[in-house]
Amino acid sequence: MKPRVASVWLSGCSGCHMSFLDLDERLIELADMAELVYSPFVDIKHFPRDVDVALVEGAVSNVENEEMAHIIRRNSKFVLSFGDCATTGNISAMRNQFSAGEIVRRSYVELADDASVLPLEPTSIAQLMPSAVPLHAIIKVDAFLHGCPPSPDQIWFALSELMAGRIPDLPTAYLKYG
Repeated sequence: MKPRVASVWLSGCSGCHMSFLDLDERLIELADMAELVYSPFVDIKHFPRDVDVALVEGAVSNVENEEMAHIIRRNSKFVLSFGDCATTGNISAMRNQFSAGEIVRRSYVELADDASVLPLEPTSIAQLMPSAVPLHAIIKVDAFLHGCPPSPDQIWFALSELMAGRIPDLPTAYLKYG
């Protein structure tokens, strides 16, 4: 039976998933090695149970991200914090110098093209946390793959080792264990 792999995009720029797509023909090899059960690339609405490896890109910056992080941890054997937003907060944490209210006002009033009003229903937008935090501040993470974004070769090496049931032996600058 193939290992079940999920990739998740929380708060970030999506660069890690673009680097993942830069695996090019190795994506075909990965499809032979693993079953992709959840990803921004497929139309699956709910994170599944019994995931062997979850690659999580992006910081946790809103309540929905926090809930998803807990679901991922509960349903995954191995969680890989994937890219600098997930490992350090990086780009997403740049907003931490502002309050959630300031961010919403700037986004919906000051930068609006025509209708400068706040959303009528506060629940119509994701409730921002006081600050964006790295994934490991919310859940236990098994390993960290650094980079903004990690290179396709780093991603491939980490994934192929994990699919083979081995903990990848990358330099600590690239992969650290929690």
